[in-house]
Amino acid sequence: LQESESENRLDGETASDSESKSELGGPSAVPTSDDTPEVLNRALSNLSSRWKNWWVRGILTLAMITFFFIIIYLGPMVLMTIVMCVQIKCFHEIITIGYNVYHSYDLPWFRTLSWYFLLCVNYFFYGETVTDYFFTLVQREEPLRILSKYHRFISFALYLTGFCMFVLSLVKKHYRLQFYMFGWTHVTLLIVVTQSHLIIHNLFEGMIWFIVPISCVICNDIMAYMFGFFFGRTPLIKLSPKKTWEGFIGGFFSTVLFGWLLSYVMSGYRCFTCPVEFNNDTNSFTVDCEPSELFQLQEYNIPLVLQSVVGWKTVRMYPFQIHSIALSTFASLIGPFGGFFASGFKRAFKIKDFANTIPGHGGIMDRFDCQYLMATFVNVYIASFIRGPNPSKLIQQFLTLRPDQQLHIFNTLKAHLVDRGIL
Repeated sequence: LQESESENRLDGETASDSESKSELGGPSAVPTSDDTPEVLNRALSNLSSRWKNWWVRGILTLAMITFFFIIIYLGPMVLMTIVMCVQIKCFHEIITIGYNVYHSYDLPWFRTLSWYFLLCVNYFFYGETVTDYFFTLVQREEPLRILSKYHRFISFALYLTGFCMFVLSLVKKHYRLQFYMFGWTHVTLLIVVTQSHLIIHNLFEGMIWFIVPISCVICNDIMAYMFGFFFGRTPLIKLSPKKTWEGFIGGFFSTVLFGWLLSYVMSGYRCFTCPVEFNNDTNSFTVDCEPSELFQLQEYNIPLVLQSVVGWKTVRMYPFQIHSIALSTFASLIGPFGGFFASGFKRAFKIKDFANTIPGHGGIMDRFDCQYLMATFVNVYIASFIRGPNPSKLIQQFLTLRPDQQLHIFNTLKAHLVDRGIL
């Protein structure tokens, strides 16, 4: 009896899980259907399911890459809007899974509160971003200045309202399920909203910090699939039976080479390397600047061991290309664990994909599971190894002070420079 009982449970499921599901009616798998366009179905009808899936994924991948190039061309504002839309869609997919799995109980206010908390968290994060990057504009407009001054208090008050609404919605006999879904919502917010906020911060550092990491993850996903499809023999991890060591290793070397070459091409264009800043005179974003040392060609000595192989003693490259090796290495070695995490999540609820948004690929979250992990790494990497004090932001804040405060800072700085012998 014990053996048959354990066989009937989901992978990694405990006795308490089964017990709670018997009380809650048990999770039912979210249904999935073949959402491949009819045109592709007819065109590929003579192929086996394996090759049909290969062609569907390939065609839709090319379409998504084309769309990616178009939004890059449209500029940073469009990119930020797309990131916001992707965030909302990913949140919707995860929340819908939670709602469908336990659909037998109509929990009061569950979906309403979930979207309310999404609004609160976005208000907090985007308010912080606006205050940071549009400081002069905020100080110029009285309503914005008041909202900026009390932004965190307003954010906390909004969240506290939602918290009280949740407590008031608690229903007898469903306490545990309601607290479970409360945690589900907050973990989803942590994974989706926080990471998308970091993506926008990376974008403001320069579009190259946005495009190269995302492109490396895309390249690794494609090349790992290609190597695994044609050469895959050795399973990599039980969570994803189709993942192979051949695909993992092939994806790694392909991604490092791709990241290195893409960085070389993009480092020569100011529109990609300059930080995205707000121009107070034109009330618009600008990406024009003198390239930093990261994006200026420098000469490097080739190690003696490799000189005899390549026949060169030195090589000219951008310093950013060295950083791109770190980014592409993370994208190919650690980034896939975001996908493995998502696979474990889907296995826990016996679903194939988060949604059926993209034929052959699943939902938006299926495409962005690795991207969110990558965004966090890039943000930490920039803060640890790249970013320094920003003089322009300091001057903007300095100019908003009262005259006596400005004089105090001026005299303090002057005395400090005189003591150091600079003045």
